[in-house]
Amino acid sequence: MADTAFSSCTCIGLRSKYRRRVFDAQAIHLLRGIFADVCSDAHATLVEMDGEDDHVHLLVEYPPKVAVSSLVNSLKGVSSRLLRQQKTPN
Repeated sequence: MADTAFSSCTCIGLRSKYRRRVFDAQAIHLLRGIFADVCSDAHATLVEMDGEDDHVHLLVEYPPKVAVSSLVNSLKGVSSRLLRQQKTPN
């Protein structure tokens, strides 16, 4: 019997709180790297990402053992924290 590999893709939309217009070109560039790192840590792949000034869209490929809810929670939490740290002057 041959080995079988499965993967799934999902489209994820994330918006800013109260749809505030906070995602400029620099923030979207930073988020692309953050999202790629989080996906990599979860054994997933960020296939595509695009954004507007109040939301972003992600296309993520992930293995079946990864729960989408856990992946989304990690994407939201880590990106929010790191983006705030990098955009807020000390």
